[in-house]
Amino acid sequence: MVPPFAVRKIGHAVIFVSDLERSRRFYADVLGFKVSDVYSGSMMPGGMVFLRCNGDHHCLALVGGKDAANDKSLHHLAFELATLDEVFRARDHLKAHDAKIVYEGRRRAGCQVSVEFLDPDGHHLELYWGVDQIGSDGRSRPWEEWRQTATLEEAVRDAPPGQDTTLHDTALRQRIEAGTDRL
Repeated sequence: MVPPFAVRKIGHAVIFVSDLERSRRFYADVLGFKVSDVYSGSMMPGGMVFLRCNGDHHCLALVGGKDAANDKSLHHLAFELATLDEVFRARDHLKAHDAKIVYEGRRRAGCQVSVEFLDPDGHHLELYWGVDQIGSDGRSRPWEEWRQTATLEEAVRDAPPGQDTTLHDTALRQRIEAGTDRL
């Protein structure tokens, strides 16, 4: 069966690290990544650093707190979709195939709209659209413009400045406007 969406690329990886500052220095100073945003420990346990090597807000993020109690290295992998409509279709497709969805909506830094779920082995995966782009000035969106939401429908209704959340699928748009899109 062909899914009703197409993964365009591996968008980003998020990994746990034992020393957030040491890892930030390694990726920035040794590999040349640029820091886009940083979460303090109050925003994400262990703190978090978002890094980029291209125009995407982040292609790699580091989460502090890897230790003997948390020996995992992978936090999650994310895959980019071409359109916002595809994110909605992906959510419906995943539900129809009994995938465990653990989050949907929009996160803070990067402002991408996504659905997050577990694969059969429990790996945390994300399908997303609309990650912020960073221009040659190197500036990321100010945190005051972040619009975290808890549903895809909220993400459409409460977009950050400059993010066009127009749905092109007329039937999908009508179901959301009528409040009947939830499965």
